[in-house]
Amino acid sequence: MTSMQTASKLLYVNGLSVDIASESGINHAVRALSFSVIKGQTFALVGESGSGKSMTAQAILRLLPDAAWISQGSATIDGTEVFDLSERDMRGLRGGRVGIIFQEPSTSLNPVMTVGQQVAETLRLHTTYRGQLLNERVIAWLSRVGIPDAENRIHDYPFQFSGGQRQRIMIAMALAAEPHLLIADEPTTALDVTVQAQILDLLADIQEEMGLGILLITHDLAVVRRIAHHVALMRHGEIVEIADADQFFAKPDHPYAKELLAAVPTYERRGKPLSPASVDDGQNTPVIIAQGPSQGQPQTSSPEKSPAGALTLELSGLSVAYSQSRGVFRAAELLPVVKNVSFNLHRGETLALLGASGCGKSTIAKALMRLLDGQAQVSGVALLEGRSLLDARRSTLHELRRRIQIVFQDPFASLNPRMLVGEILHEGMKALRPNMPKVQRDADILRLLDQTGLPKNSATRYPHEFSGGQRQRVAIARALAVEPAVLICDEPTSALDVSVQAQILDLLNELQRESGMAYLFITHNFGVVEYLADTVAVMHDGAIAEIGSAEQVLRHPQHSQTQSLLASVPRL
Repeated sequence: MTSMQTASKLLYVNGLSVDIASESGINHAVRALSFSVIKGQTFALVGESGSGKSMTAQAILRLLPDAAWISQGSATIDGTEVFDLSERDMRGLRGGRVGIIFQEPSTSLNPVMTVGQQVAETLRLHTTYRGQLLNERVIAWLSRVGIPDAENRIHDYPFQFSGGQRQRIMIAMALAAEPHLLIADEPTTALDVTVQAQILDLLADIQEEMGLGILLITHDLAVVRRIAHHVALMRHGEIVEIADADQFFAKPDHPYAKELLAAVPTYERRGKPLSPASVDDGQNTPVIIAQGPSQGQPQTSSPEKSPAGALTLELSGLSVAYSQSRGVFRAAELLPVVKNVSFNLHRGETLALLGASGCGKSTIAKALMRLLDGQAQVSGVALLEGRSLLDARRSTLHELRRRIQIVFQDPFASLNPRMLVGEILHEGMKALRPNMPKVQRDADILRLLDQTGLPKNSATRYPHEFSGGQRQRVAIARALAVEPAVLICDEPTSALDVSVQAQILDLLNELQRESGMAYLFITHNFGVVEYLADTVAVMHDGAIAEIGSAEQVLRHPQHSQTQSLLASVPRL
């Protein structure tokens, strides 16, 4: 290796190993990792949930949890040995020379500080900007990552933004001090495809301007294909394949790499199982293989499902508006978020709701679940199996809530951190199925854990003991526990790597065939939509811009918003 090559390394990791103490003993989370990130290039660390990707980043940044420690190895940033620095010097390194984007923005942003204050804090700590120049810089960065009306929105708090917008704010904070190295842990997970394309273009522009080196941690192979120069595939804490990006995608060497690429959902694979029987996620968990409707064989005939059944959910003129305070002596102003939305969902049908972040997709889900009562003005008609959802009273609403369930986008925020997973599943079943004996609930919980591919001991563990993808599987198991007629899925696979996503999609297909459950699928993952959806509705500015069959909307889009979304989709 030449001296020039050595000098160009922003990050050099050599023989890194991380151990974690648990009740069962010492777990080797990361084993003898060696790789480097070159100035002006992107190095992608890819692998399943729990494979050690995020643990590697935490070790480099010296942010490991108390039970974990670095057992051997070294990491240098700009030639500085990170593990020899004092904590004071590390605080100067983080956010200054090294920008960080975490996976879950809702747990990374301070809920009691405005977003402007949080971006300004980074600039104040690591740059010389002060006063008006500081304020202008904050606005400039928020605008650059796609926050609309940034000049006014710097005074808003994180909860006033959508999930995708919160992720953009995190990206602005990470880049504000113009670091040399960016460690990005799932930086585009919560973003719709158009904003994702903007962010990837933004990172590419900054990389070219500043020679920024990027360590990208992601499960999105299409994003890796688009921006990465080098790829390292991790499994069970080890790198099993490392190669140039072009070589990795054109001719993968390791069998596991081939399995991952084969598990990516596409329109052509509709009706066929995605997850091979040989997939193992390292947790000794089973794999769900979708079975055909009769003979138990994979369904491979028609890419379209059978005709939809009875009408299950009917929306007519649904509108949602939030009250926006205009001051002490002025009446509150209504801010419309969802505008006159109408669609029908039939038994056994999957309707995908697409659109940019902030267009109102998740607000529709919250309105249907009656989670906006007292917070927003909801009007229109929503009928679940012929009964009104929006004006149902206590006993009726309690009954209806068993028939409609939701899987939220952020599993960490939706699971009670003080309850064991078994208690979380018990709670829902006991509340909505009170006549079920405890013995049957216990058996159903074991079945749900098995169906969703979770370890057998999951019932006796807390949510924080799981990876992000595993927590999402817990959330799905909780929703399925009461056997609903309609399952609202709000980005249910956004936190999952492709092989686990394949298992979940196969599971959803199998459950739908067995039970006739209807899915309202809210997502920005077009691969999932192409594979799963029967009907597609595209939202823009709170209204439905285009609705039709998956074939019609995805292959022959009519509306400019649909065309824009499809043009932004990264593909393998």
